[in-house]
Amino acid sequence: MTGRRKSQWSTPGDIVAGVKRLWDSGALLAARLDGRSLFPFEQRLRQPTAADMGEQFEAVRAWIATLVNDSRERKGHGYELAWRDINHRQLGRNSIPVAAVIPLEADALRLIGRGADARRFDQLAGVTLAAFPALRPWLRTHPLALIEHGGTWPQVLAVLDWFVRHPRPGIYVRQLDIVGIDSKFIEARKGLLAELLDHVLPAEAVVADALGVRQFELRYGLLSKPPMIRFRLLDPDHYIGGLSDLTVPVAQFASLQSGVERVFVTENEVNALAFPPVRSGMVVFGGGYAIERLAQVAWLRSRELLYWGDIDTHGFAILDRLRASMPHARSLLMDEETLHAHRPLWGTEELDKRFMGELTRLGAAEAQLFVALRDDHHAGRLRLEQERIGYTWVEEAIRSASVQSSPCAKE
Repeated sequence: MTGRRKSQWSTPGDIVAGVKRLWDSGALLAARLDGRSLFPFEQRLRQPTAADMGEQFEAVRAWIATLVNDSRERKGHGYELAWRDINHRQLGRNSIPVAAVIPLEADALRLIGRGADARRFDQLAGVTLAAFPALRPWLRTHPLALIEHGGTWPQVLAVLDWFVRHPRPGIYVRQLDIVGIDSKFIEARKGLLAELLDHVLPAEAVVADALGVRQFELRYGLLSKPPMIRFRLLDPDHYIGGLSDLTVPVAQFASLQSGVERVFVTENEVNALAFPPVRSGMVVFGGGYAIERLAQVAWLRSRELLYWGDIDTHGFAILDRLRASMPHARSLLMDEETLHAHRPLWGTEELDKRFMGELTRLGAAEAQLFVALRDDHHAGRLRLEQERIGYTWVEEAIRSASVQSSPCAKE
């Protein structure tokens, strides 16, 4: 067979699918919003060739009949067929459909069963533009979102109205007093609301570089849950009101009046909980890259500061980041001796956690070990987790570090 196979010829279902693509792209509703018309709308058909006419004449006739039976000519709605003539040396002159033409938008909507949705869009768009004309560009590019959220759209508009009347309110989402709307409604729709608020609020009411759902509160002037720091005091003489284990906002930790002389930072929670007593000492729960919160704590610059992370590329990357704000920080238990003393406990670093770049704030020995880990000198993706280090070894390292003289000035 030299022509197209029968299975490749366009079917009525293909014509409907083409109209559905027009709907799914949003183009049909966007044109409706602007008073434009996309109709008549033409779709080219995959059709038999002249060779097919000779080799599959009955199949071609059946294909034509199927298209005609589903057309506007027979049903009174839907698509019309555009034809062309084919001259065949044995069969003579025959007409064959080459395109389906949907003459009216009403035909298109009926073909895909979206007439009610289109009318609903008109109603919602009218209400929206009456209240917020600035949302026309958003409606044009997101028409289907209007239908998707149609059931709660009055509440969405109420939220927008509240923010327009109370820009940058300086309160928590939980405190927004909007009739019929609770904080969970807003929490679940931050992405949608952000897109809309950007259009209806003045530029001065939006923090432009606060991006993403996680920075919704900052972007629109709401209060958010403050970042917290957890720490343990390792010397009873420095307990605060008899308390040794506390979690406080970073701002409060930054203003803490403590006489501790040395501060340990460790990533693993259990290690922090099991940290041995240290005279005039404190241990801070690091929490991965959240360690950058410590940059806000100025008094740490006048204390001995020791960081204990995993012996892997990720651990050294965190140490490097800590030194961006605390250049005097020393590393603890992140050395060749500790690594090789625990060889039976070596593990494998996860691929998505590995840091494969350059680190510029490591000491000579630290940098040498980091490169060895990064370049797989000892083993592929080698990792020694903090909690795998023997506790006696840990105690001795902490004791040794605690008796060293501090390179920092004391308060």
